[in-house]
Amino acid sequence: MINLGGVFPPLPTAFGTHDELLTDKLQENIRSLNQYALRGYLILGSNGELINLSEEEKNRVYVAAREAIPHDKLMLAGTGGQSTSETLKLTAIAASAGADAVLILNPSYYRGLMNRVALVSHYHEIADHSDIPVIIYNMPANSGLDMDAETIVEISSHENIIGLKDSGGNLTKMAQIIDETDDDFQVLAGSAGFLVPAMSIGAVGGILALANISPEHCMAMHTRYLAGDFKGAAHFQRKCVKLNNAVTRGWGVPALKAAMDHLGLYGGPCRKPIQNLDQEKAEVLFKLVRQLNEQTLI
Repeated sequence: MINLGGVFPPLPTAFGTHDELLTDKLQENIRSLNQYALRGYLILGSNGELINLSEEEKNRVYVAAREAIPHDKLMLAGTGGQSTSETLKLTAIAASAGADAVLILNPSYYRGLMNRVALVSHYHEIADHSDIPVIIYNMPANSGLDMDAETIVEISSHENIIGLKDSGGNLTKMAQIIDETDDDFQVLAGSAGFLVPAMSIGAVGGILALANISPEHCMAMHTRYLAGDFKGAAHFQRKCVKLNNAVTRGWGVPALKAAMDHLGLYGGPCRKPIQNLDQEKAEVLFKLVRQLNEQTLI
């Protein structure tokens, strides 16, 4: 069993101005973030632009990331594909590269056919053949498919499926999942915008885009809640909402990459056809970054 309790940044993938993959820049970002007491990193999640990379590029990213991630920090690898066979292959590649667990987004292109039977079969077949643990990924904003609590609970029954990243933000559903799954099934909030409320119903941590650009504030929410400082945790929860919205539901990956560039990390361009953040939005974003960074952590 892997302990998922803590904060994970979902790392953006670094590209150059000609769409080329820059694994050295990815490694520089990881080494910069290694100074913080993060639980680990998610490689090739939604913020990593998984769907925009070839299989060969995905392997290069997995290998490069593992080289830069210390072994006391977990490497979670996104391996979700549209078919079970594709997902099985990517999962094996990630395991060979040294991932500690895989995060699998549900297939969604034929979402009208992705009923409970299909989804349970998909996840259980992958878990049957995976050498490393599997984490369910529910991300309705991107997939267009919001798995219901009953489906997730049934998927969780497999012994090699250890947790869930839920980015939907439906706390009522999350509470039902936590209540109806085994005690060792671990739920992670998929956004810093609801980390503290999620922890209040039993989530163990979060995979948070905001942790790429404000890891200390994200960890402050987590550690203060665990220490029983609920007022302090709630304070940081409120303060992070505006910036978190900008780099998630608001402007997404382009905003996250622009904020990273602004802070001296490497954000770089998104892979086309995703467009970079325009200057007007960037100015608003940078103001939000400054406002959050001015918040004391004491």
